[in-house]
Amino acid sequence: MLVQCILHKKHQERPRIYNIDLIFRMNICSKQSTGQYSWTRMEIIITSLVMDPNLKKTEIFGRNPVMDALDSDVLLDKIYILNSLRGPYEIQIRNKCREKQVPLIKVPEVKLSKFRHKNHQGVVAVISPITFYNIEELVPWVYEQGKDPFILVLDGVTDVRNFGAIARSALAFNVSAILISSKKSAAVNSDAIKSSAGALLKIPVCRSSTILEGINYLKSIGLPIYSAALRNAKTLNELNITGPKVVVMGSEDRGVSREVLQLSDEIFKIPQSPEMESLNVSVASGIILYHCFVNQ
Repeated sequence: MLVQCILHKKHQERPRIYNIDLIFRMNICSKQSTGQYSWTRMEIIITSLVMDPNLKKTEIFGRNPVMDALDSDVLLDKIYILNSLRGPYEIQIRNKCREKQVPLIKVPEVKLSKFRHKNHQGVVAVISPITFYNIEELVPWVYEQGKDPFILVLDGVTDVRNFGAIARSALAFNVSAILISSKKSAAVNSDAIKSSAGALLKIPVCRSSTILEGINYLKSIGLPIYSAALRNAKTLNELNITGPKVVVMGSEDRGVSREVLQLSDEIFKIPQSPEMESLNVSVASGIILYHCFVNQ
């Protein structure tokens, strides 16, 4: 069990409350420097928020607690649901996840077996350590700041350490935001944040249902799409990448997807020695982002 003490004061940001089991309320009287007395309401909240032993992520277990989290302002990274679960609850949580843009991942029972000592009822929510932004709201905001949007899209990058290292380079080279997909992307957890040297806590991360959905939006508002590839592409030095732009990096095993390449305005590669076929995606991203930074 976790106990939280929250002071409610005027103009204070509303506290984020997770799965509330029990609330004790009391009024606290304090003497001000003026000699007057004022009252502050205190809530002691007992919750069933569960931390794993390694403090790597936080989970919420059970059907009602997870639904309560969706109805509140808890930031959720994803929700795992047993793939055999059917009925009104499955429909309700599916619709709620779509509304809140939280990935709902159907998994076999073995996936939830590590939580067998918890009463998860076939539903486990993972709390996100960061706020995810909406790309359709973020790009206009960047323009309002008098800046050219510089969006980095990660297409299928699933390794958390690569993701963190890329975010570190992105922050160093003035990337406006990182765009990932809801399902086929690295988890945003403590390992990713550590690998990013805290950059993931500073740079906006946007999430769309699919990378194609995000790319189509960025293309529709006139942002040129530059995708990295290994073959049949111009070299990075041949491109004049200035102004508003979108740079797409793919996974190390598959690269940028064929569908995204077809939507790209330019496809490029990093010139390198024939002794090595390719670079690690985080290293390649650092080189490309630096090139964009110095040529801006």
